[in-house]
Amino acid sequence: MDLQDKPVLTPQTQTPIKSPAEHKPSYFIKGIASLLIIVISYYVGYQAGHKGYIFVPKTFQVISQSDAPTTVDYSLLWKAIDVLNQKYIDKPIDQQKILYGAVSGAVSAMGDPYTTFFPPQQLTDFQTQLAGSFGGIGAEVGEKDGNVVVIAPLDGTPAKAAGIMAGDIIVQVDGQSTAGWSVDQAVNKIRGLKGTPVTLQIARQGQDKPLTFKIIRDTIVVKSVKWSYKTVLVNGQTKTIAVITISEFGDDTTGLVNQAVTDILTHNVSGIIVDLRNNPGGYLQSAVDVASNWVKQGDLVVSEAHSDGTTITYKGEGNPRLAGIKTLVMINGGSASAAEILSGALHDHGFAKLLGEKSFGKGSVQELVDLPGGSAVKVTIAKWITPNGVNLNHNGLDPDIPVKLTADDVTAGKDPQMDAALSQFSK
Repeated sequence: MDLQDKPVLTPQTQTPIKSPAEHKPSYFIKGIASLLIIVISYYVGYQAGHKGYIFVPKTFQVISQSDAPTTVDYSLLWKAIDVLNQKYIDKPIDQQKILYGAVSGAVSAMGDPYTTFFPPQQLTDFQTQLAGSFGGIGAEVGEKDGNVVVIAPLDGTPAKAAGIMAGDIIVQVDGQSTAGWSVDQAVNKIRGLKGTPVTLQIARQGQDKPLTFKIIRDTIVVKSVKWSYKTVLVNGQTKTIAVITISEFGDDTTGLVNQAVTDILTHNVSGIIVDLRNNPGGYLQSAVDVASNWVKQGDLVVSEAHSDGTTITYKGEGNPRLAGIKTLVMINGGSASAAEILSGALHDHGFAKLLGEKSFGKGSVQELVDLPGGSAVKVTIAKWITPNGVNLNHNGLDPDIPVKLTADDVTAGKDPQMDAALSQFSK
């Protein structure tokens, strides 16, 4: 996330994952529908009750694909709320706060850091963030092993300049422990007005003590694609290698990659390096568009597997202008979501080997569903599967050519991963 949890959304929200051509909100989340029915029942009962609530015994059928109960008596929730209203010492009780808390608890019970309830103000903040210009530090944040971790610092941002690295665990934000925080909670705390400071305490692999970074927030606007050319010596001859660096899959990615490809084809290159390191993802459709420069029309790019057993497939579109050029894809622990989709597609179709470190493993699709009162729920609706059947969610992708990049390398201005990538074209 900037700390945007960039959900790869589906064409429905075309705002998040700044996400892949997210499907327009077309999925009706039955669990949420049930919750809304409950909320309505609660409201009617509350209005009619003389003291507390009138409970109408009701059992709701819910979707289940495991051994979990398929029916549940929600009167427990109403009774707990009734106890609060009758016995809690400080009155009056904010009923709106109770309602939002109940919905938030139900959503967080899924145990998925990317499935989140947004009260109205948080929804406004989230949508502002997805618009592409916001006050923050320029780092994508995710959840791993119960921790809030940095997926990737973005180039040219305060986070990158301060020395924040992919894989850093955010232990505290402005002195507050992140234990038990969701990704969106972390994002909301780290974001803020341009020019204001935020202090992060970081746990980093290889460091005995936590590191503290005081970072001044700035407006985060970053072009998602840049390209350059490097030379290697092959059998005594100098060859040109194009390097396409994609920092995220956003609104501008498809157009910029098309410009890059057109320019590259005028340079008679001997190879292409696609640098997806520290790319936290973005729009699914952008990833499909980029992959289509290699994957021919009609061939599978990625499958989207839904909980009801249905599968949506995304296939190559247009003219694969780069299919005949030797390609290498660079990944690391900051490569997530749409970046893993592109990596998996090029790898599984045999267009590219992967070099670097294991990717993040964020292969799920979120949909932003509007709820009453200006609130919304962002819910995980599907998982991504590569053409060869690799489940990207949690598993991630292993590099064919493992090469590490250490903190010492970064400090010294060295890039052994890029060096190794270039060496693959001189053999």
